[in-house]
Amino acid sequence: MRDLSIYIHIPFCARKCLYCDFLSFSASAAEIKSYVNLLLREIKEQSVFYRDHRVISVFLGGGTPSILPAEAVGRILETVREYYRMTEGAEITVECNPGTVTAEKFIDYITCGINRLSIGLQSTQDEELERIGRIHDYKTFLETYRMARAAGFQNINIDLMAALPGQSIASYRETLERVTALSPEHISAYSLILEEGTPLYDRKEQYCFPTEEEDREMYQMTREYLEEQGYHRYEISNYAREGYACRHNQVYWQRGDYAGFGLGASSMVCDVRWRIPETMEEYRAYVENMQESPEAGRDCMDLASWQKNGGKQGVKERQVLGAKEQMEEYMFLGLRMMCGVNCRGFHDKFGQDMEAVYGAVLDKMMSQGLLLREDGYIKLSDRGIDVSNYVMAGFLLD
Repeated sequence: MRDLSIYIHIPFCARKCLYCDFLSFSASAAEIKSYVNLLLREIKEQSVFYRDHRVISVFLGGGTPSILPAEAVGRILETVREYYRMTEGAEITVECNPGTVTAEKFIDYITCGINRLSIGLQSTQDEELERIGRIHDYKTFLETYRMARAAGFQNINIDLMAALPGQSIASYRETLERVTALSPEHISAYSLILEEGTPLYDRKEQYCFPTEEEDREMYQMTREYLEEQGYHRYEISNYAREGYACRHNQVYWQRGDYAGFGLGASSMVCDVRWRIPETMEEYRAYVENMQESPEAGRDCMDLASWQKNGGKQGVKERQVLGAKEQMEEYMFLGLRMMCGVNCRGFHDKFGQDMEAVYGAVLDKMMSQGLLLREDGYIKLSDRGIDVSNYVMAGFLLD
């Protein structure tokens, strides 16, 4: 039986942040209700293809999943439990933004089985939050965080961002200090990427952004300070207390099977990747094209056949990954993990030694001090992490 992680996309936001290029938008209560009904049907109808899987994690992302009524979140998770084989202790995460959750809703989350929260803070500086279009201030975040703890949540991630407009090294350090004083179990820290087409990109000339050198200094400060505070970096941008690394995200980096449901969600199962439509009209047609009662006994290979034939209506960017693409992803996704990539695991999966495929690249990167070989693993050095995009590009095969 194969492990499966489930991602459920909730595309709705109270207001879209100025830097965000994710698939998200505002909607009425009626539109949200209609979407949830489509989502429930999709989750149910697709379950026949995952009879040989057991679910180890569920992640409700967005958008802002926490703007859904708690009853809707409960129905979604009930449907997953009814139609999928859930492992005991499966990690169930919901993303939430400060100010979108009440104390009662947190208690409802606990009741419906959610055991992990990911709170989008980004900064503790109100002026920085305002510049990037966040709907909350630091005080609202503190209220949200304390309500979550009072409800009983014992596994909380806080998202942070560096290189924000008007951000200084001193203000970023203060953010780190304030956040670690709260002792969350997990911290994600990413640098802002200005995406073309976003409002912040269009207004970039209005702001003073940190220099590349300051961005690097913030990055180094993150690693050094969080490690001093007892957090272990297990991925380039993710830090956790012992035992609290995010299981769901590790599935992506280790190329496990994951099924995405909802508008624009991506999946990869049995080395086949696809994406669901991004417009509501296409998504509705995609869901309504599904069989009402597909026959039992299918598996993930039947899923590939269904997509290729009758079910291909609505499936976007479907790609069957060959050995070349699988090897590339094994390397450049696995190298994001601090433990690195397992040489024996490469051989077991592909029937070739890593050196036979990547010997020249490994020799070059090791001679430059960018990669290390330790205990049967290849991993990034500290210097390699600083230029990780360059290192990972070296593992693309001609």
